[in-house]
Amino acid sequence: MALLEVTHLRKTFGSIVAVEDISFTVEKGEIFTIIGPNGAGKTTTLEMVEGLQKPDQGQVLINGLNWMQNSEKLKQVIGVQPQSSALFDLLTVYENLDVFSSFYHKTRSITEILELINLTDHRNKRVNSLSGGQKQRLAVGLALVNDPELLFLDEPTTGLDPQARRNLWDIVLKLKDMGKTTILTTHYMEEADKLSDRVCIVDQGKVIAVDTPKKLIEQLSQEREVELTLSSGNVAALSLKSLIEAHPATSKVRVEENKLYCSTFRPEETLYYLFKHTTENNLAVEQIRLQDMSLEDVFIAFTGKEWRD
Repeated sequence: MALLEVTHLRKTFGSIVAVEDISFTVEKGEIFTIIGPNGAGKTTTLEMVEGLQKPDQGQVLINGLNWMQNSEKLKQVIGVQPQSSALFDLLTVYENLDVFSSFYHKTRSITEILELINLTDHRNKRVNSLSGGQKQRLAVGLALVNDPELLFLDEPTTGLDPQARRNLWDIVLKLKDMGKTTILTTHYMEEADKLSDRVCIVDQGKVIAVDTPKKLIEQLSQEREVELTLSSGNVAALSLKSLIEAHPATSKVRVEENKLYCSTFRPEETLYYLFKHTTENNLAVEQIRLQDMSLEDVFIAFTGKEWRD
């Protein structure tokens, strides 16, 4: 049986339909990531699953228990790291974890949590002296004090530099190795791709697609993207655009300054066609890159919106 079952959730605020019909399941031990444009209903869905909002219709079951009848039990078995974390700035890292531990019947060793979130050396520092990345790691640590069965991480790496972001990725993957079940929301496609066992795309209050990142990409197409950087500049790139748009293997073409991007079903044939033209016209090529379609391409294909719309 799935650890979490979400069935036909609906939530309105007056005349605004925030969530129209959301259903999905989350298996024990997986990292399940919810992505979608702003206003898609992600936050409202999470709040209903976490017991913070009561749905107008539908049901949330965690280990077979629902919020209506089992709210006290469920509060003990979930951990939540919200977008805006409530840290006590004048308390130390250890004291914050100790205070939060007092709210629960069952707790995990604070020493273990400090090691997991890589803050052992900072245990006696006040929160107001920590970096942004350290504060985010502490926020995740606070969500772990009750050793939860189900963990919610709401955009945990937003605003962090690349190194701090990857440090948090390591923590999430360690939690998976420990058998924890994590529901993640993120604004970073690379993050969703690297961490997720499955991705749920939500738009206009509905689930558009759910699958592994790899299968979602395969479902979109077998296309590859060719990126060509030209020394000759924008004019040369635009001339190539006009040429390659007529090629039967090409589906999408765009130009950004001196770079040409084209999606193709037959990359070898497309490359031959491009290089034939650049050679005949003495157009110098600085760089070429060939890559698979990305999760961002999937998102745009399903929602029709640019990422971070």
